[in-house]
Amino acid sequence: MTDRRLISLLLLMLDFLAVVLAFHGVAWLRGALVLGNFSILPLLGPFAVLVVAVYLIDGYSPRTDMLSVAYTSQHTIALGTGMLAMLLVTFVFIKEQYSLQSSRAVIALSYVALIPLTLSYRRRLALRVAGERNRRPLIFVGSQASCVAFKEACEKNLTTQEVLFVATDTTSHESVSPLVGLEMHAVSEMLPLLERLAGNVEAIVLHETSRDLPFAVSEKLMELHFSGIPTYTLELFHEIYWRKIPLYRLSQTWLFQEGFQIARDPVFERLKRLSDIVLSLMGLVLASPLLLVCAAAVWLEDRGPVFFKQMRVGKHRMLFQVHKFRTMRVLLDSRTAQGDPYTRPNDDRITRVGRLLRAMRLDELPQLWNVLRGDMSLIGPRAEWLKLVERYEREIPCYHFRHLVKPGITGWAQVNYPYGSSLDDTLRKLEYDLYYIRYFSFVLDASIVLKTIHIMLFGKGR
Repeated sequence: MTDRRLISLLLLMLDFLAVVLAFHGVAWLRGALVLGNFSILPLLGPFAVLVVAVYLIDGYSPRTDMLSVAYTSQHTIALGTGMLAMLLVTFVFIKEQYSLQSSRAVIALSYVALIPLTLSYRRRLALRVAGERNRRPLIFVGSQASCVAFKEACEKNLTTQEVLFVATDTTSHESVSPLVGLEMHAVSEMLPLLERLAGNVEAIVLHETSRDLPFAVSEKLMELHFSGIPTYTLELFHEIYWRKIPLYRLSQTWLFQEGFQIARDPVFERLKRLSDIVLSLMGLVLASPLLLVCAAAVWLEDRGPVFFKQMRVGKHRMLFQVHKFRTMRVLLDSRTAQGDPYTRPNDDRITRVGRLLRAMRLDELPQLWNVLRGDMSLIGPRAEWLKLVERYEREIPCYHFRHLVKPGITGWAQVNYPYGSSLDDTLRKLEYDLYYIRYFSFVLDASIVLKTIHIMLFGKGR
């Protein structure tokens, strides 16, 4: 835990130095600063904007995969957004310029320079952290069945870190079932295992059914926990590492836990509604030329209807008619007549224009009208078709929890999980939806917006 905090602090300090170097360097090259005239105070604003932007994409978390192309894109988008925010604050609201922010070009070029600079040392640190993480395995403690389930969950969540398994329902190594195809240690071997690792452990994960551990093991876990090696319940591990709610923990009393501000506190709901009205109205006005272009493209391709309308399920299971740009052909083949609820890869029902609109999620733009009307929010769980909701509520316990809030054009599930076309995909997306409902914040909303921009720019919609 201490190491993670030190890495976050180091990144914060390096970001401050990067801001100082970038702004001074750009201002000097443009002749707006005399060499040797060093100034820090005017840079606190640009630094604060950078910190907020990077924080929203988890750019200070050692757990973030900063080596991926996706993170590079999100980092670039975050700093680009920070640049626009700084220009707006400096030249619209403050209207007082310092030598380091004497022109729009100085601010813009400084943030452009910060993109490769701040990415470079993040990648170097990420490589080092990845190397250390490979030497610090996770230890999972639970029944043999739960060990197998955790291994499968790690594979689904693309967790590459080594995991050591300790089975609590065995008395010796020989009693571990050979049928599960997974190497496990008996609980009696846990203390020697911890001694052998000598503290080189990332974390220990306890399945909730493994509460009755031997006293010596419990004491050792407590000692390790307070020395900096955390012990998580499996539910807490899901929330901290994968930022979702494990469905196995759901029950009708799950809602009585802490959180759920957006569902419980009318202040949060009203503030979110106010932001929805302002932003959807601005979006409709600013995107009106794009809306016209998209509408014309849809109509010109096959002279069919421009909009697709369908009954969807909203907050408290209230029905409403959603508006989207039509992306499928107007066909009456048996598959369409039966109402195939999912879009398949290379689906022949999708038009050429529709495929482009879906990839960039531009087909969702007319839903801004639904947001303005109050049927939807900009951010929330996906609004599902009534026919699908009826099926999911029969087959998925507690699925109705997602109707505690308004559905959204984009959301936590949409930016963390690809388009789903099966019941299993729906289960996985529900885990993210429930995390959003429980841990809603405007910071989380801002993070979703940045991730959505990344998806739109790289055409990852479907």
